[in-house]
This record gives sequence, C-alpha cells and structure tokens, in this order.
Amino acid sequence: MTMPLVVEDISTEGLSSLSIQSHSEQLSLSLSLSPAILVYRVFRNEAKRNVKILHGIIHLLALVVSIVGIVAVFDFHRAAKIPDMYSLHSWCGMLTIVLFCVQWVMGLMFFLFPVASSWLRASYLPVHVFCGLVLVVMSIGTSLLGITEKLLFSIMPSYSTFPAEGVLANVLGLVLVLFGVVLCYLITREEYRRPPNPEEESLSVHFKTLTEGGTPDSP
Repeated sequence: MTMPLVVEDISTEGLSSLSIQSHSEQLSLSLSLSPAILVYRVFRNEAKRNVKILHGIIHLLALVVSIVGIVAVFDFHRAAKIPDMYSLHSWCGMLTIVLFCVQWVMGLMFFLFPVASSWLRASYLPVHVFCGLVLVVMSIGTSLLGITEKLLFSIMPSYSTFPAEGVLANVLGLVLVLFGVVLCYLITREEYRRPPNPEEESLSVHFKTLTEGGTPDSP
C-alpha cells in the first residue's frame, strides 16, 4: 500500500519496478478492502465456514500483492539511490501493512482455525471488525498521501495549471475517498449484516472440541 515517490531519470528497469509496484498498490487495495470485507454481506445465506475461508484467502492474496509492491519500491529506491522510509507516506504505509499482517494472523487463529475459547472469540470479534474499519481508513489515507507525493515530485512546477496527469490523480483520489465512504456505509448498516444462524453459532462454539476429537456438550 505504497506509492512511488520519484518519477524522473528512471531507467527501463526502474520503470518496470515502478509499474509493478504501482499496480500492486491499487490491486492490493481493491482485494483487501472490497471483496474480502463484503463477502459476509454478499454471501449471506452460504455456509459461514466457507465464507470465512473465502474471506481469509482474499486477504492472503492482498497481503502477498502488497508485499510484492513493497519489495518493488525498495528495489527501485535502491537502484535510483533514493532514501527509504523518510516520509509520512512511507511510515503510514508500513504501519498499515504491519497491522494488516497482525489482523490476518489474529483472524486466522480466532475464527478460521480457532485456538481460543468461544468466550474469547466473541469478545475479540468487535475488535476485529473495528480494526478492519481502521485499516480501510489507513490504506485509503496512505494511498492519498502517495498520490500527493508522486505529484509533488513529478509535476510540482506545473501542477497549478491543471495538467492531465494532475487532474487524473485528483480524480483517482476522489474515487478512493468515495470508495471508502461506500464501503464503510455497507459495513455499518445493520440491514446488510449477515443474519444470525443459531445452528452455525452452536457449531462454532464446539468447533475446537470437535477438531480435537472430543465430544461437545449437549446444548
């Protein structure tokens, strides 16, 4: 979830790395924020465990693509002799990736392959949802910072004259903001939530016991 900082005097290899990194950022944003979060709203009547698996897989793909983007931008900086991790954008981007990794691992341990008690999972669920919303805001904010940095480095002298690149970047920023607003609306509206299923909740409570070969208590 980072954006290239400099676009000048770039070799062919640098352009390739820059292109990979830029596309990785946008792809990882789309993969991590929209499909993964909305699967619980879209597949409301599907088996919950299948939806959990899909949710985790999409996030894993987004994580892999984000890491590819980070590696690409560090390689580009090294080739162009540009310092790393000095800007607010890079700090926010790295923090977002680290929190994203923690969120994914915690979700894996608490919900997909639960190692915690049902009470602890129920207590952590609101935290998991809140952290997901925080990551939405952080990733979009980091992308906006990256767009701004890119423009300041590449077209700053002519930015005020509305060049095509500047206008396109501004439109992209507005689209990202609108995307975040719509996503947060869908996530927070009660009518779009997955309806509770008592049978699924019972299976979830006893999942750890069943996987360990024990016999769950009778309801």
